[in-house]
Amino acid sequence: MKLHEYQAKQILKKHGVNLPEGIAVTEIGMVEKACRELGIPVAVKSQVHAGGRGKGKIYSGEDPSSSELLQEGGVKVATSAEDARKFTEAMLGNYIITHQTAGTGKKISTVYLEKGTEIAKEFYLSILVDRTVSKPIFMVSTEGGMDIEEVAAKTPEKIFKIEVEPALGIQPWQIRELLFHLEVPKEAHKQGAVFFKKLWKAYDEEDASMLEINPLVLTKTSELIALDCKLSIDDNALYRHPDTAAMRDITEEDPLEVEASEYNLNYIKLDGNVGCMVNGAGLAMATMDIVKLAGAEPANFLDVGGGANVETVSNGFKIILGDPHVKAIFVNIFGGIVQCDRVANGIVEAAKNVNITVPLVVRLRGTNADLAREILDKSGLSLKTAEELGEAAKLVAQSIQ
Repeated sequence: MKLHEYQAKQILKKHGVNLPEGIAVTEIGMVEKACRELGIPVAVKSQVHAGGRGKGKIYSGEDPSSSELLQEGGVKVATSAEDARKFTEAMLGNYIITHQTAGTGKKISTVYLEKGTEIAKEFYLSILVDRTVSKPIFMVSTEGGMDIEEVAAKTPEKIFKIEVEPALGIQPWQIRELLFHLEVPKEAHKQGAVFFKKLWKAYDEEDASMLEINPLVLTKTSELIALDCKLSIDDNALYRHPDTAAMRDITEEDPLEVEASEYNLNYIKLDGNVGCMVNGAGLAMATMDIVKLAGAEPANFLDVGGGANVETVSNGFKIILGDPHVKAIFVNIFGGIVQCDRVANGIVEAAKNVNITVPLVVRLRGTNADLAREILDKSGLSLKTAEELGEAAKLVAQSIQ
């Protein structure tokens, strides 16, 4: 689960991480009071789940081609309360487009006003799991304020990583190595060591999957401060953090993904035209690959799990057909835990509840697969069945040509 910057900073503050003071506002009338409390200058930051806000553009509508450009930049520095009000007014209720929003605007419902910071240097820092070593890592760079993907592509030598043993946490010698790599002046090392320890504590205790500080800044008084923050929490651990779970902003998520989560379905929307319904994450990934190889594009990742039944299949069809770009559906089930005839009956019953308006290709392999195909053949449904994965993928691709 992703958090907004102001929410992430609330969590970091709870763990004692050094941060600038800030106030989240949702109405224009809150700006003047916030400026009095924070002082001038203040940074005015749009709050959306997207990077590159500083270089973003604010439009009056979601579609930039039919909307008015209101402001360049989703992060502005105000040197007066009047400027803070003007920038906030341009942001609140309007839409920001960045390189991460795929050309469509994200609505700004909250603006974060933050006390100004005198910056001496900017760095990049993140903590995340490196699946190649199955451990969390600290990743740092002297190129703060830039997209880490751009740094990795152009100057990979400027990225430094340290593996952390989860049972031990980050060690003092590792912190020193990180500080030396960032060329942090010696007078800031003591405070920096405490800062890094608290960051690790926040990441570890909050069950985060990713914590990114970009930029991490060294002030002119030689303090390290988290000037920006992205924090994602592992969904599987949210039951341990009810206060954090309550921060979820479903307006920032795809509506179909939100609906799927209510049905306990693992669904991720993609940009293709073939809806995929599969049991098991590995098989779902292979299915998407084979669909692409056959000349079509997967419209989603959808894992209905090992207990596929009438309800899960019906809900799966509803979610898939909720995407207007879907031109065909591919059901690919391996009957290991679940029996194929049970899934076939589920498809037949689901078709009575859901109006399937696009070509349907079904591949069922495993326990009772022959019986399942017999059930589908006698169902009277307009569908095609296949035994081999490659054959099924070709049928799907041909159905949308």
